[in-house]
Amino acid sequence: MTTAAVISGETVHDDELTISAISVVAAIIGVTLHEGIGHALLALLTGTQTGVLSAVAWSSNYDSRLVAAGGTLVNLAAGLCFWLALRSARNASANTRLFLLLSCAFNLFTGTGYFFFSGVTNFGDWAVVIAGMQPHWLWRTLLITLGMALYYGAVLVVGIGIVRYVAIPALDRKRLQRVTLLPYFCAIAALTAAAALNPFSIQLVWQSALPSTAGANSGLLWLQYYIPQQTSPQGPVRAIERSYPWIALATACALVYIFIVGRGITLHR
Repeated sequence: MTTAAVISGETVHDDELTISAISVVAAIIGVTLHEGIGHALLALLTGTQTGVLSAVAWSSNYDSRLVAAGGTLVNLAAGLCFWLALRSARNASANTRLFLLLSCAFNLFTGTGYFFFSGVTNFGDWAVVIAGMQPHWLWRTLLITLGMALYYGAVLVVGIGIVRYVAIPALDRKRLQRVTLLPYFCAIAALTAAAALNPFSIQLVWQSALPSTAGANSGLLWLQYYIPQQTSPQGPVRAIERSYPWIALATACALVYIFIVGRGITLHR
């Protein structure tokens, strides 16, 4: 299925199936970096001998503030790397640039949103990081304030990236909505399906999976209203074209992630 937009007399056709496929791959990469590298690998390198990795959590007999903070820190570092790659990919296809942009978005939104989430709920990774630190209300307030500021910055970065590097003009609201709403709902569908099979507790679906997808990535729903007016595309406007390799990759990633990682994988040092 394709949709069309008219810009400066030219009709631009975006393939929604390919946008969805790219979104699924980018979303899975973001969560895998958070749980698999930021938590699991760091725990195996610093203390534990074994643990279980799922799509929604890492569980082992060892925990530390560093391991708890690791997921967020890896997401923030990955978001920066994807942003730098996007800035250098001006001659790449629109499909590749959209992948880099969405990978940047999912990582930055998860990384910055976690501060706010833990500050408000006193639950999750950063609640572990500040546990026992006094006065506790002050630390929670700092997390909330930091999270709000960094998340707003991430929204600006992603919004500017969509216009400047993916080359979707800010005035084309339909195309902007297409490359933000589809990724948002595709991420929720794929990651929640995997989380529902987790071996720990079904409660983690609404305690962790949904907040980290529907909540953290909610910036995709409204970032178009915060794109600076002076932002303009740096390059020709190109369509997101139908790509069967992206569709095949997304299908394979989703099946592995939902039915293998989702059920839990035991890892050993």
